[in-house]
Amino acid sequence: MTTFDDREKGFESKYALDQEQEFKVMARRNKLLGLWAAEKMGLSAESAEQYAAAVVRADFEQPGEEDVFRKIAGDFKGAGLTASEGEIRSKMDELSSIARDQVRNDV
Repeated sequence: MTTFDDREKGFESKYALDQEQEFKVMARRNKLLGLWAAEKMGLSAESAEQYAAAVVRADFEQPGEEDVFRKIAGDFKGAGLTASEGEIRSKMDELSSIARDQVRNDV
């Protein structure tokens, strides 16, 4: 095996690790977002955990984070809460940073 092959394998391994870590970050962010939304909707602790899991699952509907945003916004509307798009997206960004830090510290 040549040095080039070794470097290529190294880059492939790093890419795979980076992708796995980003998946964990988004799943953690979505859980935190679900818990935040559940608290705003006044759900019990058990219901909040179930709701957070539903938010995590919502992210698998389509690529990107629009499916998660739509779920939160729709559920807020259904619960009679008013939250602007900016408020929800700002919380998503804030929780992305927190989730990234948490995942890095877990490794």
